[in-house]
Amino acid sequence: MSTAFTPLDLAGTELPNRIVMSPMTRSRAYDTVPTPVMAEYYAQRASAGLIITEGIQPSAVGQGYPFTPGLHSDEQIEGWRGVTDAVHAAGGRIFAQLMHGGRIGHPSLLPGDLHPVGASAVRAAGGLFTGEGMADFVTPRELTGAEVEATIADFATAARNAVEAGFDGIELHGANGYLLHQFLADNTNLRTDEWGGSVENRIRFVVEVVRATSEAIGGRRVALRISPANPYNDIVEESTDELYPALVDAINPFGLAYLHIGETGERALTLDLRKRFTGALILNPFTADGVTGPEHLSLLDDGTADAVSFGALFLANPDLPARLRAGGPFNTPDPSTFFGGTEKGYTDYPTLTSA
Repeated sequence: MSTAFTPLDLAGTELPNRIVMSPMTRSRAYDTVPTPVMAEYYAQRASAGLIITEGIQPSAVGQGYPFTPGLHSDEQIEGWRGVTDAVHAAGGRIFAQLMHGGRIGHPSLLPGDLHPVGASAVRAAGGLFTGEGMADFVTPRELTGAEVEATIADFATAARNAVEAGFDGIELHGANGYLLHQFLADNTNLRTDEWGGSVENRIRFVVEVVRATSEAIGGRRVALRISPANPYNDIVEESTDELYPALVDAINPFGLAYLHIGETGERALTLDLRKRFTGALILNPFTADGVTGPEHLSLLDDGTADAVSFGALFLANPDLPARLRAGGPFNTPDPSTFFGGTEKGYTDYPTLTSA
């Protein structure tokens, strides 16, 4: 039997298998509140060892795309409770991915006079779909020191809200060019205060978010996703071999549930981080076509990772673990249902009708 079907203990969260559903933006919330179709969608995939949700904004200003859900209001908590109840009733386990878009967003998506914020006032190249058509990204407002602290507190509050909503834990989205990644990257963090400059200062925001959420709900229910050297959302990183080992060393004391790596081609760095990290490693491996397939279960057998996350294949095959055990057949992901979206997030923005 493949290692994929051996149970795995994520610091107290027991998984029946090592096949993880990767977080994927779905844009099915109504006024930032989860909907019944979201509960059905996640419950259909409850045979995953672990489901990681789409990115959930921890605050109103953290919204990066239209029709995405939050975890900062009572109504949102109640909506998510319908999702977690459905997944648990189907025998599944589910973590909420907390994602602050930072500079990836647009004022038209935000309430009142809110404006996208970032580590520094550096506009991302390109644009996004706003619900009213495509729009260029805007220059974000640089967070003040006090606002950085307030943002850390927002993540801690959202973590508590996730537990109240019935989630088994949370995954912090430190990848794909969103706010946590913006503090890590060379081209998006131009700060000269304690939150920028040296490697120690550039990892500080992520470490403090990990600390705050761990103190709020316990480190065993907190995880972190990273994607070293991922250029998505106009990110440039030139010191990954120094930055990410320092980050992993700094978060080890919190006893996290897992580290989730989205590879961009550097297996050597993945292996180094695996050796350094004291908990479980979930890997979304680099692939030429952007889709993780059955062949990547070998990464579990050879010890490269403790679990493998699947995205596009889980969209097309809600019962993916059973199909992997049987060796197929597999439905082919339909690119027409999402904008070339993959689990890696390079083009992970789907249409509203994808399934």
